[in-house]
Amino acid sequence: MKLRASEFAIVAIIIASFSIGAYFYPSLPEKVASHWNTRSEVDGYLDRFWGAFLMPIISIFLFILFLILPRIDPKHKNIEKFRNYFDLFIVALFCFLLYIYILTLAWNSGYVFDLGQFMLPGLAVLFFVTGYLVANAEPNWTIGIRTPWTLSSDKVWKKTHDLGGKLFKIASLVMLIGIFFPLCAIWFVVVPLLAVALFLVIYSYIEYKKDNPK
Repeated sequence: MKLRASEFAIVAIIIASFSIGAYFYPSLPEKVASHWNTRSEVDGYLDRFWGAFLMPIISIFLFILFLILPRIDPKHKNIEKFRNYFDLFIVALFCFLLYIYILTLAWNSGYVFDLGQFMLPGLAVLFFVTGYLVANAEPNWTIGIRTPWTLSSDKVWKKTHDLGGKLFKIASLVMLIGIFFPLCAIWFVVVPLLAVALFLVIYSYIEYKKDNPK
C-alpha cells in the first residue's frame, strides 16, 4: 500500500513524539498529570512511562485507523474528490496532538502556565481547518456531517456542508476570544461546538423535509 505525502508527514510527527517523550522522560515525576478539569486543575494522573509515551502510542493506532477508513468506505471514490482537504485535516489533527503532548510534558517538567489557555489557539486552528474539510466533503459514510437526512440526499448533504464549513470557521474564531477570559475559557469551546452541531442536525432535517414533505 503506497503512502501519501501527508501519511509520511504523520509518520514523522509520531517519530518526533517518541523522541520528545524520551527527552522529557528523565525530568518527569513518578506520577504524571494527565487530565485537567474546566478550572485548569489537575484531576488525573498516570505512571511516568504512560505519561511520557501514551500519546505517541495512541497516535499509532489513530494513524492506522485513518489509513484504513477512507479505503474501505463504500463511497471511497467520493473521498478521493476531496482527499487533499482530508489530508490537510489529518496532518492538522496530528500536529494538534503533538502540540498538546508537548504542553503536557512541559507542565509536568516544572514549567508554570495555564494549560487551558495555551490549548485554545491550537483548538481554534484545528477547527478552522475542519471548516475547510466540511465545506468540501462529498457524500460518504466516514467523513462529514452524517445525519439520516444528509446521507439520504446529496442536495441536503451539499447545503448542510456548505453552511457547516462556515459555522466551524466562525466557532474557531469564538474559541480565540476565550484566551482573554481564562476563568471561563472552556465555555468558548463547548458552547459554539454544541450550538453548531445541534443547528446543523436541525438544518439538515428541515432541508430534507422541504424536498420530501410527505
